[in-house]
Amino acid sequence: MDSPATEDARVWLVTGASGGLGRSLVERVLDGGERVVATTRRPEQLEDLVTRSGGRLRVVELDLARPDRILSVVEESAAVWGRLDVVVSNAGCALIGGLEECSRDQIQRNIAVNLMGPIDLIRATLPIFRSQRAGRFILIGAAATISNYPGFAVYGGSKAAIEFVAESVRSEASAFGVQVSVVQPGPIRTPFLKASIEAAESAIPDYESTSGRFRTLLSRMHGRQPGDPVRAADAILELSRAANPPFRLVLGRYALEKSRKALVARAGELDAWEATSLAVDFVRQAG
Repeated sequence: MDSPATEDARVWLVTGASGGLGRSLVERVLDGGERVVATTRRPEQLEDLVTRSGGRLRVVELDLARPDRILSVVEESAAVWGRLDVVVSNAGCALIGGLEECSRDQIQRNIAVNLMGPIDLIRATLPIFRSQRAGRFILIGAAATISNYPGFAVYGGSKAAIEFVAESVRSEASAFGVQVSVVQPGPIRTPFLKASIEAAESAIPDYESTSGRFRTLLSRMHGRQPGDPVRAADAILELSRAANPPFRLVLGRYALEKSRKALVARAGELDAWEATSLAVDFVRQAG
């Protein structure tokens, strides 16, 4: 982490950087001699990295559920070293429970962090990227967007929504040098399952065999996830350097196999209902 920054060292903005994948990514970026503005709700958790960074890490307090702060944080981040090169939307939180079990307030909070927060982050950054005629967005998604689970209706739904927002931004902004990618990680061994999941306010017995079973599975998975956060951070670094990055990058065997199964299932469904799909078009007249 003592590598000095060079004149062309990139500047990163990483949200949700206090622990887990976000912290691992910040560490690996600093190891490579680049510069980082890291946002977190708990800045004190990154004090050790600030001390070791040789002035290449700035930490800013930010809660993505507070839209009034996002614009000023992005502008302040760009001002530190005069530009932004890579913006990583990593902050997020989960809500576990059947849709009927979740309260409206819980749903709104989850959407505020997982969907509206990244939207505000992208919108605040686009003017900077446009003026530079360059920039990369990397959004950390979830395996739930490949195919969703019982109990993750709100979390998976909000994560899927930001993917489709990002896909549109990719088309809109590519003309002025902006690249957009979504990372879909499988289970990674981070504190997320303990620290960032809120349980539904209600517990309805009828859902115990579906969302309840999935909630139990998640609690047993903590500390046993197959994904290595450091290796995941290295994969994101590789993605950030690609001249032609993919729009979606899955991480880990679980996510890769899940993606392939989902594609096969979707293709099979299309084939099975092809006749019905085609039957709605106007019939072309011969001759």
